[in-house]
Amino acid sequence: MSSLEGVLAVWWREVVVYTREKERAISSVVTPLIWLFAFGAGLGASISVAGLNYQSFIFPGILAMNVLFTSMFYGMYVVWDKKLDVLKEILIAPQPRWVAFSGKVLGGLTICAIQATILMAVGALFMGIEITPLSYLSALAGALLFGMGSASLGLFIGAKLNSPDSFSLVMSFVMWPLFLTSGALYPIEHLPAYLQVLVHVNPMAYGVDLVRGALLNAWTYGPLLDAGVLLAFGALFFWLGKSAFEKMNLG
Repeated sequence: MSSLEGVLAVWWREVVVYTREKERAISSVVTPLIWLFAFGAGLGASISVAGLNYQSFIFPGILAMNVLFTSMFYGMYVVWDKKLDVLKEILIAPQPRWVAFSGKVLGGLTICAIQATILMAVGALFMGIEITPLSYLSALAGALLFGMGSASLGLFIGAKLNSPDSFSLVMSFVMWPLFLTSGALYPIEHLPAYLQVLVHVNPMAYGVDLVRGALLNAWTYGPLLDAGVLLAFGALFFWLGKSAFEKMNLG
């Protein structure tokens, strides 16, 4: 089996697991919809941002949140696979370990693409978000560019931990600060200086900006800077995650 076939085999296994776990698929879409229709519509009735209805303004941010939560919690399956010896069976195959890591990243991106497509369909049908084929493809590309880094980060953390409880605790300390300082729920231009610093070093802020720019033509940093930061973020954690897989001790 070639390395490409190995990557595709791991990817297909992840996709099959996702499609069989219908509760997981449903809950991963329902959560952002609650944010959009409860939180967004509630404040949206009285608030507009940059000339946009508040619910429309946060739509790209909630989409990016869904990518973040889905892709990073994807690392939880590495922890469970360790406990069930599934990962051991994959890693003892006559393939380099980067093959398994790459297949898992690709699986995570596929899941993110499915969920992002569902959310954009909901936005177009029920929220008045005007989505063209070009804006859909641009927003999806931005979401996946951010997803590559966040999936790699989740897998990196999963490779370092052996307890699901420890993973959940670490995720809480990583995901919520990333989300809350990304500008997903508010404009970042007039924040205090110390919060501006946190936003500017947060890779999710550039993911939110890239998706928001693609869907609403509302930019803070611009597409080139957004894409450059996300590529650097993805490359860094892909390398760190691959290295963690290569050094992982399965016992």
